[in-house]
Amino acid sequence: MVGTGINRRVVVNTIDDIDIETVGQPEPAAGEARVRTTVVGICGSDLHAACGRHPFIDLPYRPGHEAVGVVDAVGPGVDESWLGRRVTIEPNLACGQCTQCRAGRYNICRELLVFGCQTAGALADSFTIAEDRLVALDDGLDDRHAILIEPLATPVHTVRRAAEVVGDLAGRPVVVIGAGPIGLFTLLAARHAGARVVVADLLESKRARAERLGAVGTFDPTAPDAVETALGLLGGPAAVVIDCVSRESSVAQAVDLVDKGGAVMIVGVAEGATPVPLGLIQDRELALIGNLMYVREDFLAAIDLLASGAVPVDEIISAEFGFEDAAAAFTASADAENVKVLVTVGSSA
Repeated sequence: MVGTGINRRVVVNTIDDIDIETVGQPEPAAGEARVRTTVVGICGSDLHAACGRHPFIDLPYRPGHEAVGVVDAVGPGVDESWLGRRVTIEPNLACGQCTQCRAGRYNICRELLVFGCQTAGALADSFTIAEDRLVALDDGLDDRHAILIEPLATPVHTVRRAAEVVGDLAGRPVVVIGAGPIGLFTLLAARHAGARVVVADLLESKRARAERLGAVGTFDPTAPDAVETALGLLGGPAAVVIDCVSRESSVAQAVDLVDKGGAVMIVGVAEGATPVPLGLIQDRELALIGNLMYVREDFLAAIDLLASGAVPVDEIISAEFGFEDAAAAFTASADAENVKVLVTVGSSA
């Protein structure tokens, strides 16, 4: 439903053509709330989509799945106590009826859509979303912490699932391939689980950041002795390798690094078909496991992790832009030296 007010909204046509369109202010339908946006995070998937490289996001699209805001209207049937509440959103939009949804794995719903990817998102003055996608925020968690909940939830989900396969990670060796935003969050989540983590990345500056965040060591995955270096840092094969890059070379290296009976967790979004060393996966009884988003359990665990102070926000948030400069925010996200780029839309006051 659309009201008579004015709503600015970012539309991404290509990475070089990002505009602000004006549409009617959305009015919440039954079961929905309207959220006035305060801050939005730019995700790696946003950048891939803008460059036309995301396999599940078509251009043009209207981004914003990492969002914090304030509920300013509710539709019929929605608890009015939401009004005025600071919230973040869980953007996975599931059918609630399929086999996966009934099993509680709605992150892999057969009909899954992601708010701000396949639907118009939160990079706007305001947006509407179903009540059950709202997550209330405690006043002790400011916007700069709260905006990290959503991107942290996927690594929390991945680390939890890895532990279900190989057992408790406390004291166990883990490799994270890629030190971008998701890789760094994965490092933090694995460390929180007690793992000893080694991180791979091409850039020395990103490897240095990973070490500041607690990696016991880092290595260049393209070096001729990369595997030997990593095994030396770990003291042997890894119990788990978490691939946040998901290219043929990174998967092959993950298989070289993981112990027999271990798990290779795929987090990065592959661009098309990706060959894997299937013979070694079979011979070593390796688990090769895909990971998509999260469920509420992981989302709440991410909130707890942020509230604990284990995430140094100043190391993660590297650039901030106003709403009118959203195009510049996307450009900044393409800079490998940036970690998390934010767009401030309005005030939470």
